[in-house]
Amino acid sequence: MEDMEEESSGLNDDHNHNYCENRCSGQVHYLRTELSNEPQPLPIFPVLGTRDVAANHANICSSSSSGSKFVDSDSSSVNSDTSETDSASPASIAGKLTLNSASKFLMNAMTEEDYRTTYWPNLEKAIDHLLIQNPTDHISISYEQIYSYVYKCVCQQHSELLYKDLMLKITTHLQQVSSDLQIVPPGNFIEYFNIALTQYTDALQCIVPVFIYMNKFYIETKLNRHLREDLMKLFTDHVAEKHVNTLIPLLLEAHSMPFQVRPSTMASVVKGLYTLRPDWVHLAPALFSGFIPQINPPTVESQLSDYAAHDQKLQMELSLNGFPRGDQSRKRASEESA
Repeated sequence: MEDMEEESSGLNDDHNHNYCENRCSGQVHYLRTELSNEPQPLPIFPVLGTRDVAANHANICSSSSSGSKFVDSDSSSVNSDTSETDSASPASIAGKLTLNSASKFLMNAMTEEDYRTTYWPNLEKAIDHLLIQNPTDHISISYEQIYSYVYKCVCQQHSELLYKDLMLKITTHLQQVSSDLQIVPPGNFIEYFNIALTQYTDALQCIVPVFIYMNKFYIETKLNRHLREDLMKLFTDHVAEKHVNTLIPLLLEAHSMPFQVRPSTMASVVKGLYTLRPDWVHLAPALFSGFIPQINPPTVESQLSDYAAHDQKLQMELSLNGFPRGDQSRKRASEESA
């Protein structure tokens, strides 16, 4: 039992089951390999004394100073700069930092010529793609790059110029859309107007986010408005207002003849007009109330008979237009008499 304890005292086991045995002449390490469970001996390294370590350290230092250099010129310059900074006064350090930041700003400054020749042409090309793209088309646009251009323009004090160019670009596009709608025949006018409105609102879902930095630090701060509201107003002024007198009679006609126009298209156009100008409800209250809730005044109990007569008239019109009421044989007698 004592012999086993003596053997275990001379043999140390780490967490990887590598056995190390200390001897007076050196160290012998036994490591288990992955292919074999037998411990493999490592070379014996003699234990260096304190004097030997000091001597080796002195040799390394002397060889590094005379031969190879472990510190290059950059690190030496950094050390010299650090020593100069430590010895300099806080006022001189602040002045040096101010000069350095000012020189970097002047080097990175964007002139109006740079804006006209480099930044705005790239932004204009991206806006063109966003305005004319179809839902089925795939156009590769780097939104990160667009945002970066907008960010740089705003930081270089070109926010007003950027805003004017953006509004002018989209105004020109909407004027072309309005001209295209003028030659559309009446039978297809509702469908084409819905395409123009939907395509424009989808484009704003991409344009407004990439110009969010200009919107936050120029439009909201100085103009007290929002970019999306300004862009929707452009569509109202240059497209919707010019064609609303043509569009409303066509919508009323289509509403009186069910399924002449797809219900989804009718709903999209009517809701879009209400979003652009809520006061257009007065042009056709019955039309807007069919797609937008709470347009009509609240129900009054004294007018229940009028509401019932209106519903009966609507059912009669539907039956005359070829929409049967269906199988009425299973109705109860009380409902038939009513």
